[in-house]
Amino acid sequence: MKSQYTVIVVLLALLSYGTASAKLPPPSEETKAKAAEAAAKSAHGGKVAAYQLCKSQDKVAADYFAAAQKSGTQVTPAVATPACVEPGPFVYSPPQAAPAPEPKK
Repeated sequence: MKSQYTVIVVLLALLSYGTASAKLPPPSEETKAKAAEAAAKSAHGGKVAAYQLCKSQDKVAADYFAAAQKSGTQVTPAVATPACVEPGPFVYSPPQAAPAPEPKK
């Protein structure tokens, strides 16, 4: 009885191996375009998050310096930091296809 279960399990494993090792068709142009747009949206989301973090850090630093000045403590920033750059709204423009090379004469 145990050997029958072993044979069945081995056969099922072999059948599932054939299904799992099948190759997927190459992605279509539409799928590639959607993936590129999703990647661009994700990158823009990262830029927006970095901008929001920068603004909140600036606010915390300004509050700290204001409190220090109010208490009479002399505090100066150790490093000059660049200004926060707002990324603007998300605008996606698909990449242009590269022009075909001109044939040599």
